[in-house]
Amino acid sequence: MDVLEVRDIMETYQSDNGETIALKNISFSVQKGQFVSIVGPSGCGKSTLLSIIAGLMKPTAGEVFVNGEKISGTSPHIGYMLQRDNLLDWRTIYKNVLFGLEVRKMLTPETKERAVNLLKNYGLYEFRDKSPAQLSGGMRQRAALIRTLAISPDILLLDEAFSALDYQTRLTVTEDVYRILKKEKITTVMVTHDIPESISMGDRIVILSARPAVVQEILDIDFEDPNRTPLNCRNNPKFRTYFDHIWKELSSNETNTGLSGTNSIPEKEDTQEMADPLVQDRNFGRI
Repeated sequence: MDVLEVRDIMETYQSDNGETIALKNISFSVQKGQFVSIVGPSGCGKSTLLSIIAGLMKPTAGEVFVNGEKISGTSPHIGYMLQRDNLLDWRTIYKNVLFGLEVRKMLTPETKERAVNLLKNYGLYEFRDKSPAQLSGGMRQRAALIRTLAISPDILLLDEAFSALDYQTRLTVTEDVYRILKKEKITTVMVTHDIPESISMGDRIVILSARPAVVQEILDIDFEDPNRTPLNCRNNPKFRTYFDHIWKELSSNETNTGLSGTNSIPEKEDTQEMADPLVQDRNFGRI
């Protein structure tokens, strides 16, 4: 069953040169429990697309459906995580987790109990009375995720949610987040500039072209591993095949790719390094 359907989304804006098309006829669907990554050249409109899906922006044309119903604004079925954790420094971790429930007027004994259970299940209960400043970057991001899950969304949108973290913390956090989302069976759409991240977490990858962005390809990711995790995906022999394929697709956009350093396909030893979770070059393979 399709939990999310994006149908023929168009987005235009006015500039000094007249009307500019940012997104052109973007269509894809996401099934329940799937994790879909969106990649594309810098400035192609990935975050704009996510804002449209979240109901924060109205598209010039096209429609978004959640559970078969057209949305025309923000939806209680959708949770949204940004680059920053946006935890409030003057509130405890527990109070931060409750914040989304308060804003949506969903604070009840039942939702409070769910929030407490999430803190217990995912290792933050003993830190519930701490301030955000007392937590590491990875723990803060986990708290932000729990805050979002506390509202029981059907769909979670991640907009570069891990990009502010250092490389090793980022690997650890993506491992934690992936495990939590799969356990909670949350349908997820993630925008990322990091090709390895998109592969290691995604069940499918929507590849956008340079502006005006169109869906260049929708790539199914299957590592044939029932115990799949983001880290072990990076060491799977199929990882490099997926990486090379996406790199070629993005490099075919000769202008404004946003690829770091070069538009050519990386050498074999470089992509093998990228598959190693301990490699420290955070910029390689980012778009």
